[in-house]
Amino acid sequence: MASWSRERPARAAGAEAKRTIWSGVLAGVGLAAFIDETVFHQLLHWHHFYDKSTLAAGLVSDGIFHAFGFTAMVVGLFLMADAVRRGNFIPKRWWAALLLGWGGFQLYDGIVQHKILKLHQIRYHVTLWPYDLTWNSIAAIMIIAGIVLMQGRAAVATSGLFRADGTSR
Repeated sequence: MASWSRERPARAAGAEAKRTIWSGVLAGVGLAAFIDETVFHQLLHWHHFYDKSTLAAGLVSDGIFHAFGFTAMVVGLFLMADAVRRGNFIPKRWWAALLLGWGGFQLYDGIVQHKILKLHQIRYHVTLWPYDLTWNSIAAIMIIAGIVLMQGRAAVATSGLFRADGTSR
C-alpha cells in the first residue's frame, strides 16, 4: 500500500499547494513594501506613504507601512517553512506567487494609492507620466511572468532541509 506522502488525494494536494502559494504572495508583498520603503522613502526621499500632511505624519505613515511589509514577509516565510517541514513546498509555485504578490502590490500602489487616493506620487516637481508608466509596466511584467510561471506542472521539492516525516536531513 502506498504511503500518504506518495499518493495524496487531489483535494489535499491542492490545499497543500495553497500554503506554498500564499507564502510566495505574502513574501512578494513584503519584498515590494521593503524595496519601496527603503529605496523611495528612505534613500531617495522621493515620498512618504502619506504625503498630505506634515513631515512627522509622513514618517509615522512610513513606519506603519514598514511594519505592514515586515509582517507580510514574516508570515510568508513562516508559511514557507511550514510547507517545507510538511514536505509540500513547491519552488516553482512559490516563485510564481512571489512575482504575483510583488507585481500585484506594486500595481495596486501605482493605480490606487498614487492615482485614485492620491496618498503620494512617485516623485514631486517632475513630469510624472514616465515614472508612472515605468512603475506600472514593471508591475504588469511581474504579474505576467508570475502567471506564466504558475502554469504547467510543478514538482514538490524533494531535496529540502526536511524529510516529509518532519525529521531533518
